[in-house]
Amino acid sequence: MPWPVSARSEQALDAQLGRLTSTTGPTGAAPLDVGHSLATGRARFDHRAVLLAGPGGTPTEAARGRAAVRSLAVLFSGQGSQRAAMGRGLYDRFPVFADALDAVLARLGTGSTPSLREVLFAKEGSEAAALLDTTGYTQPALFAVEIALYRLVESWGVRPDQVAGHSIGEIAAAHVAGVFSLEDACALVAARARLMQELPAGGAMVAVQATETEVAPRLTGGLSVAAVNGPDSVVIAGREEEALALAGEFAAEGRKTQRLPVSHAFHSPLMEPMLAGFRRVAEELEYAEPRVPVVSNVTGALAEPGQLTDPEYWVRHVRETVRFADGVRALGRAGANAFLEIGPGGVLTALTQRVLDADGRDDAVSFPALRKDRDEETALLTALAGLHVNGARVDWTAWFAGTGARRAELPTYAFQHERYWPRPAALSGDVSTAGLISAEHPCSARPSRSPTPRAPVHQPDLHAGAPLAARPPGRRHGHHAGHRLPGDGHSRRRPGRLRPRRGTRPRRAHGPGREEPDRRPGHRRGS
Repeated sequence: MPWPVSARSEQALDAQLGRLTSTTGPTGAAPLDVGHSLATGRARFDHRAVLLAGPGGTPTEAARGRAAVRSLAVLFSGQGSQRAAMGRGLYDRFPVFADALDAVLARLGTGSTPSLREVLFAKEGSEAAALLDTTGYTQPALFAVEIALYRLVESWGVRPDQVAGHSIGEIAAAHVAGVFSLEDACALVAARARLMQELPAGGAMVAVQATETEVAPRLTGGLSVAAVNGPDSVVIAGREEEALALAGEFAAEGRKTQRLPVSHAFHSPLMEPMLAGFRRVAEELEYAEPRVPVVSNVTGALAEPGQLTDPEYWVRHVRETVRFADGVRALGRAGANAFLEIGPGGVLTALTQRVLDADGRDDAVSFPALRKDRDEETALLTALAGLHVNGARVDWTAWFAGTGARRAELPTYAFQHERYWPRPAALSGDVSTAGLISAEHPCSARPSRSPTPRAPVHQPDLHAGAPLAARPPGRRHGHHAGHRLPGDGHSRRRPGRLRPRRGTRPRRAHGPGREEPDRRPGHRRGS
């Protein structure tokens, strides 16, 4: 079960993981409750990790990274990726997967013996399991597992911004994008598989380490380039003896070659006898424009309006080259920088990564939902963990829905304590540091000394900006209340009091509150 953890820094993330996994962690809490509490009760920060915990085992780190803005492309695997018992682990574990798989199998039932379900879940090495490599079973089985797998991750909040597929995988991509209903998609897949299976055997498909430019001039009449999967990875298909001969030439030159485990030579001239029958089936179906952008195998670009709703497109799709590498580049140009492969293995993930590496796309990440050599639930959670820590949306709360998990007490957030010592302020030469303050009067350009040793208290003029007539008498000048100016209403006296007494002259001020009388001869003090 997943334990999503996040923090504001790498150091805090390490500390948080240490608290969760230490013996002083949440004593008595079940791993299921811990994961549920982390998913539902903690904020999401950019530095992230996901631990996977079993019922009684020690949690292990499945993924770690720093979240970024992501645009997700979902890729559906093609023929050649099938394996015995694919999807069985998820079928037994998750009802959403089981229900979706049952719905597809019910519409793909052809009455054949053994049934598609029996072949799909047959034990590896059995006679029934061997039938999975025959086209009549391979294509329906892949389609069924991929649709069920997509519905499962969709229930956990995974929503693609673009979709693509490889050969038969493009029909799955078109269905989830809304081009086909489930009934029509199953009808197209069943007809495709049946008509191809009825073709004479004898063809071959071989992967060759070479470019399309190197292969094309050496093709003989019975061969074609079936797929361009990477910068130096193509698949040739056609008559068996011709395909093996050309593959041998490249092997003699030191190139890698690998024959694919398929029963027929798809996307080659050997498919032409079934095209007319397939066209009749395609013309009976209903189509709709995709709700999610789809990349076309035929063009290697985003499908244009009207392209996927044309029955003839799906006929060409059987015969023409699968331009998967061009499709990955088209997804990148459309903004995709995260890729999730929906299928039984990681074939497309490896091909996608090679294209991204060749194009210098270091910002992109890609993950396979399942791996042939790993427990299916663990593989799927690892893929979702990789998406999550890199910034793609995964709803972990939905993962715990219906499990009976409860909130548990968790260790608190591992704050990173830092000391910040104050620095003494540098002297700036401001006169206020010497006890002087501005006179704040338009008639004075010099500072005046504060009347007290304390810092002056500045009283704001609440009437500043008002018209003079609207101000109180003492506020009609731009000065503080303590100042007196000629004409100020608070300084008015009767005119007679302003005249000096007879025989005297105005006394001179010598500091606050002090006067000196006139000392001239003939004048008495106070006269």
